[in-house]
Amino acid sequence: MKILHRHIFASVLFSCLVAAGLFAFVLLVGNAFKDLIGYMLAGQLSVFAVMKLLVLLVPYVCVHALPMGMLTAVLLVLGRMSSQHEITAMRAAGLGLGYAARPIFFIALLGVAAGLAINCYYMPLARTAYRDTLSEAVRKNPLSFIVPKTFIRDFPGVVVYVDQKKGEQMQDFWLWQLDDQKRVKLFARAQSGHVDYLEAENKMVLTLSNISVESRDGKNPEDFSAPHPIATSDQMSVDLKLDNIFGKQSFNRKLSWLTFRELLAERQRLDDANAPLEQRMPVSIALHEKIANAFTILAFTIIAIPLGIKISRKETTANLGLALGLALGYYFVNVIVGWLDKQPALRPDLLLWVAPVLTIALGTWLFRRVGRA
Repeated sequence: MKILHRHIFASVLFSCLVAAGLFAFVLLVGNAFKDLIGYMLAGQLSVFAVMKLLVLLVPYVCVHALPMGMLTAVLLVLGRMSSQHEITAMRAAGLGLGYAARPIFFIALLGVAAGLAINCYYMPLARTAYRDTLSEAVRKNPLSFIVPKTFIRDFPGVVVYVDQKKGEQMQDFWLWQLDDQKRVKLFARAQSGHVDYLEAENKMVLTLSNISVESRDGKNPEDFSAPHPIATSDQMSVDLKLDNIFGKQSFNRKLSWLTFRELLAERQRLDDANAPLEQRMPVSIALHEKIANAFTILAFTIIAIPLGIKISRKETTANLGLALGLALGYYFVNVIVGWLDKQPALRPDLLLWVAPVLTIALGTWLFRRVGRA
């Protein structure tokens, strides 16, 4: 009978790794497009920096890819075995469903252990390193903020446009200075110019040549009934501070990016300070979320075993669709609980366990029904 266990173990493990790899790839591409595509198109990230950032994203996407991979693998393997009457043959030999499911539960427990390690340690470290690496990569190439033929709105209170740029030299430079309501209060256009980066002062200095400047009424800059004075100059310098831009990259670490030990230390600090529940609840949510996410693997496994046998489909597409539907319903419950994070009296930290507990309970009930069938 060890041959049967090895067969199920190898089939589920291989399918899980393939499915988890597929989901991880999809999530990796999605996060890369969301976070990195703008910097890549602007030439602010080298190929090496992009590859390093993608590697640091892997633990983050594995948090969701592992449960999906396990769910899909169990549905695929057991659905195929049931459709080919292998499950019927095992029962005819006196082997119950619990016996056949042992290697699957063993893989699920390994997955829970891996999920706990990733959620509580590796993902927070990788996520922090990811943001630090991205910030540092942008800092090393500040001149790349000036992208030709692009309206650049990264600088606070200023919109910049350059028709051509070669190194530090620019041709046909446009600059709009905005007020607090994002209205143009000054417009300048220069025939040429060059940009210098002053690292010590963390700013870029634009030196413009052959420039014309149009000023607007400070109280009503959008009133075009009155003439706007235009001045010309041979040269003018404009300082563009980078503090706010790099401030977007520097960040306070989110609670989900703290390791489990750091979260415990933060909770102890708040307890010692007798902090109100509103301050302690986010830390408690982060702690419970890390553990509950790991046990999602076990919950998906328990409900996937009876469903895989009951549905008896060997088509990969059908099983992938079922896995996706189950996962969407599961995470939808978590989203609803997430809406309660501002209601500490409702204990949203404990409500995070609603989805895994309900899934395990439903899966256990289905498992017993299928086992008696």
